[in-house]
Amino acid sequence: MSSEKKVRFNRRVKNNGEKRETEEHIYDNAEYLDDVQVREGGPHTNHQLPVQRPSSKSFRGAALCLGVLCLLMTAGIIILFTLYVFVTAEKEQLQNRFNNLNNSYSELQTDMKQLKDQTPEPTINRTQHEEKKLNITTKECSEGWTKFGCSCYRKYTEKKTWSQSRADCEENRSDLVMINSKEEQEFVTNMIQNEESWIGLRTVEDKKLSTGYKWEWVDNSSLSETSWTESPSPTDLYVASCCDQRGSFKYYRYNGGDVRAWICEK
Repeated sequence: MSSEKKVRFNRRVKNNGEKRETEEHIYDNAEYLDDVQVREGGPHTNHQLPVQRPSSKSFRGAALCLGVLCLLMTAGIIILFTLYVFVTAEKEQLQNRFNNLNNSYSELQTDMKQLKDQTPEPTINRTQHEEKKLNITTKECSEGWTKFGCSCYRKYTEKKTWSQSRADCEENRSDLVMINSKEEQEFVTNMIQNEESWIGLRTVEDKKLSTGYKWEWVDNSSLSETSWTESPSPTDLYVASCCDQRGSFKYYRYNGGDVRAWICEK
């Protein structure tokens, strides 16, 4: 560290007519001078940094933000209150509807109970059931009709097409005969007396089958009883008649124009 040099001299200064003697020191090293000034209370001892105060613009900005926030909060409170009022009113309406429906339901139950009490229950006993069954098994057939089982049969000796024969049966509140058992087939065979007659069997389209057709009775039931007949796989629209010498049905094209006698059943 370089050594400091100091020069000391005195001078006289007049101040307002007074003579005053001062002593000044001159230092060769500036750092040393600063250190001395600090120790001796030099000009830097009392130096203070200026204090920055917030400006009025900052206060205005903060006030504006607070105002906007207050407005948003107020708007939110108003919206929530409106929704609350609306939901409350809707709830009251639904409650009133529920109460009205509940009252209506109670009234209906009361009315039904009164009607039930006033209406006597039908008395069904074994005797009535037996009488009903007896009426079926003892069904009487009209003149010209022959009874077998629970049905009545009639043979017509005229010659008509299958469609014309069925129309004639329907006019008499019946339909072409449907054979559903071996016993019924034997009864029909005896009735026709070796004269081939139309029966209620025909083919209808069925695209699910490979042949495209199937046998079906006039009541739309499938041909299930095959003990008395060989059931060929149809490939076109056919109608059937009963019976050949072997007791099996024969079939013809639907619009072939063939005419036969026929048997009705009701």
